[in-house]
Amino acid sequence: MLPYPGTKGLAEFPDSVTTRGAKHLAELAQMVAEGHPAVMFYLVQRTDCAEFTLASDIDPTYKAAFDQAAAAGVTVLAQACQISPRAITLGKPLPFRA
Repeated sequence: MLPYPGTKGLAEFPDSVTTRGAKHLAELAQMVAEGHPAVMFYLVQRTDCAEFTLASDIDPTYKAAFDQAAAAGVTVLAQACQISPRAITLGKPLPFRA
């Protein structure tokens, strides 16, 4: 995850083109179409981010796949981590900036 350029506290995904990521989103959407629950979970392993968004400028195909998955009913969650020398633990949920 990269901090969004020029916007302090905003993490974005992906940091490069991810054909596999778009494929996974399509698979999640298909699961929902078959009547199953599906969740896309983004774990932000940075301590300087308070929000999450997608890097549509880096991978517009992934963003389109995400939009289709969300419209199909895939639940989207983003969560921060608390990082210390002894452990990495789940932190607070992060708001998603569309």
